[in-house]
Amino acid sequence: MIESEIQYKKQNTLDCPVDFVKVDENRIRVVAFFVVLFVLFYVINGNPVSIGLLLADFLLRAFNLNAYSPLAIISGAVVKQLSLKPKPVDRAPKRFASFMGVAFLFLVLISFLSNFIVLSKVIAGIMIIFASLESFAGFCAGCHVYTLINRFKFSDQGIK
Repeated sequence: MIESEIQYKKQNTLDCPVDFVKVDENRIRVVAFFVVLFVLFYVINGNPVSIGLLLADFLLRAFNLNAYSPLAIISGAVVKQLSLKPKPVDRAPKRFASFMGVAFLFLVLISFLSNFIVLSKVIAGIMIIFASLESFAGFCAGCHVYTLINRFKFSDQGIK
């Protein structure tokens, strides 16, 4: 391959984190649906309790404590009730997305507590978009964000 082809492939592939542990994509998509509902509840009524509950749930899932995550438990029951066939996917991109969710929810909560209500709802709206993409289209923005971070971190300008 010539150098330009290698550079093109490098720029147009995703560098998803991988840990070789499989999780059920259906369950994750149902969790994302509940995230959309909780964040919409905040945007509509302005009560930050749903954001605080989501933040706690995201922290549990980000640190591999899914057995204690109410959304993961409920989503597992929904998937079982709907008799959805498991779709195994790697866990690492989903964990990374959970860490990103923690950051977004923290920003929403801090914005709200600082009385920047409009800013908190804009950040919440961005979160609704990402969670909707995951829930309804199976599109994990975590891989794309992770790839961008790695491109900046390990760019060819000598930063390593």
